[in-house]
Amino acid sequence: MRLLAVTACPTGIAHTYMAAEALEVAAEEAGHEMVVETQGSAGSTPFTAEQIAGADAIILAADVEVRDKDRFVHLPTVTSPVKKAIGGAPALIEQAVAAAAARPAGGSAPVAAAGAEMDVKQFGTGFGARLRGWLMTGVSYIIPFVAAGGLLIALGFALGGYQITEAPDIVSIGDDNVSTLSFDPGSLTSWAALSFQIGALAFGFLVPVLAGFIAYAMADRPALVPGFVGGMIAVQTGAGFLGGLVAGLLAGAVIMGLKRWQPPRALAGIMPVLVLPLIGTAVVGTVMFLVVGQPLAAATTGLTEWLNGLSGTNALLLGALLGLMMAFDMGGPVNKAAYAFAVAGLSTGSDTALMIMAAVMAAGMVPPLALALATVVRKGLFSKAEQENGRAAWLLGASFITEGAIPFAAADPLRVIPSIMAGSAVAGSLSMAFGSTLRAPHGGVFVVPLIGNPFAYLLAIIAGTLVSAALVIGLKSARRTPAAESATTATASPAAAPVAG
Repeated sequence: MRLLAVTACPTGIAHTYMAAEALEVAAEEAGHEMVVETQGSAGSTPFTAEQIAGADAIILAADVEVRDKDRFVHLPTVTSPVKKAIGGAPALIEQAVAAAAARPAGGSAPVAAAGAEMDVKQFGTGFGARLRGWLMTGVSYIIPFVAAGGLLIALGFALGGYQITEAPDIVSIGDDNVSTLSFDPGSLTSWAALSFQIGALAFGFLVPVLAGFIAYAMADRPALVPGFVGGMIAVQTGAGFLGGLVAGLLAGAVIMGLKRWQPPRALAGIMPVLVLPLIGTAVVGTVMFLVVGQPLAAATTGLTEWLNGLSGTNALLLGALLGLMMAFDMGGPVNKAAYAFAVAGLSTGSDTALMIMAAVMAAGMVPPLALALATVVRKGLFSKAEQENGRAAWLLGASFITEGAIPFAAADPLRVIPSIMAGSAVAGSLSMAFGSTLRAPHGGVFVVPLIGNPFAYLLAIIAGTLVSAALVIGLKSARRTPAAESATTATASPAAAPVAG
């Protein structure tokens, strides 16, 4: 059969391409043709009209809203989370083939819709699953802003020290509306101020972009304007990251409601470009300014004060909890919730928030590094494919790409996942105990020079890596009893056969 697939994850980096590769391999092994459209951070190459017309079924493996889904309305569809495609690609291929086979010859609409709906329900399409998809779409679009802005801010601090926040604006506008450039190409401080101010501007888009693309995921392009405007109001009222979440959901809900209205034919053509954005922006702006802005600002202030008040045992427990979350699903919703919490704290600028960001990154680096180390220390416990993945996991872990641990977890979840959770909890807790700080939201070892107390920070990562690697090796070794080991050796070794006889 000729199958299509779309893969997409919130970051558009690791899961997207790992799922695509797994589906392609599973389809080839089953004797089917497979073309995958990866809707990742590097963009995508859409299916051609010929590929869509000739397809028998499609698999949508995504944790965010798939772009331009209307192209596939005539095809039997199997929907799943992107991690299901990584660890269970053959089963998805079987479901897609079954859905295609149930479609009558010559039928343009899939009579196998009931089967397709059953597949969708199997992976969850309730409100909770859709809400997670909307939120993850918003998070996926803010990550490039967070990474670029955060790294530029960190570079500004590295070049000019923490007092760079008090540097004059590179371009200032006086009372006479005349702009003045204050930049000295020969001054390191000027370059530091330039880097910091560009990064601060990029970081300033975080909340509006989050709100805009949550709304976009819910109700498509007409929701972008009310979403972005609601996000800007959240910034102005001090509602912050929490306000952006509410603004995005509110804008999407308003536009979804307005789309249910059947307008007169004369208005139908201008609904998406004028009526929906206009009414949606007015409603969202009014609600954000007059109803929810101030309460959410108070909640954000309370969160900031709570973070600033964390110390001692509470800080250690928070670091451990964030570590557990980062390793639990390795880039999934729980991992992203911990990461989003840390990024939201960066906007407060408190020391505790910077410690939380450092703890989250340390915990996220541990799982791939630990499994890479385990494949070196006890190579015989891992398959050839896992040993290959272990070599790649060194770089993935060093780059803070937790997804590098997924192939190991998919093959042996009951031993791998608890092990990496324990090591990540150790790393997160130690990072908090050492008081390490991080202003950049990403980068792994490549931003270590920008980390407060970097040597202790590296020690926390090493400790977590050793704990996880030791647990993985121990649990995998305990899987086989000495008697079973001897029996296996005797069976496998020709020389042992006469002795056994």
